[in-house]
Amino acid sequence: MRKFYQMIFGVLVLSALLLSGCTGGTDNKTVETDPGAGTVSSPPVQEETPSEEESSAIFVTFEGTDLEGNTVSEDVFTQSKLTMVNVWATYCNPCLREMPGLGELAAEYDGSEFQIIGIVSDVREGEDQALVESLVQQTGANYPHLLLNDSINNAFMGSVSGVPTTFFFDGEGMYLGGVVGSAEKSEWEELIHGLLEES
Repeated sequence: MRKFYQMIFGVLVLSALLLSGCTGGTDNKTVETDPGAGTVSSPPVQEETPSEEESSAIFVTFEGTDLEGNTVSEDVFTQSKLTMVNVWATYCNPCLREMPGLGELAAEYDGSEFQIIGIVSDVREGEDQALVESLVQQTGANYPHLLLNDSINNAFMGSVSGVPTTFFFDGEGMYLGGVVGSAEKSEWEELIHGLLEES
């Protein structure tokens, strides 16, 4: 199964229409599907006791607040077969360029099949979120966006070398892999379709 995920994530690298991310001025896209290796290391997460079959399974625990003031935790993963967690920043043009496509994807899929959660990496809970709300509205990224706090920082940000960074989790909250850099909607669609077929 891991080879399937490596092949699917590899499609994004090989088809690279947009190779940009906010990583100190270099354009790149890096894929990581083997926890502990690559540019995106496995999230520094709390691991559950794995079965023999899933000895490398990684699970994330976190709690945060979305723009509506709702509490969101790792339980959100159980609401969908596949969850895409997209870490972005208000200053990141590649992030903002891909968000309209992500908004379209979020609207096109049934929430029980696929969902997107955004994490705003440069605005903390309790700070002025007017800019975030404005950017979400301008880009049509109408899916939940979480503001940064210590819990989210500990769960995700240690694995983020640049934005956007995207993580995928299955319906049990198991980490499937990550992508550093932005992508076209069609590239995300191909990856999402493959992951859903495998689930």
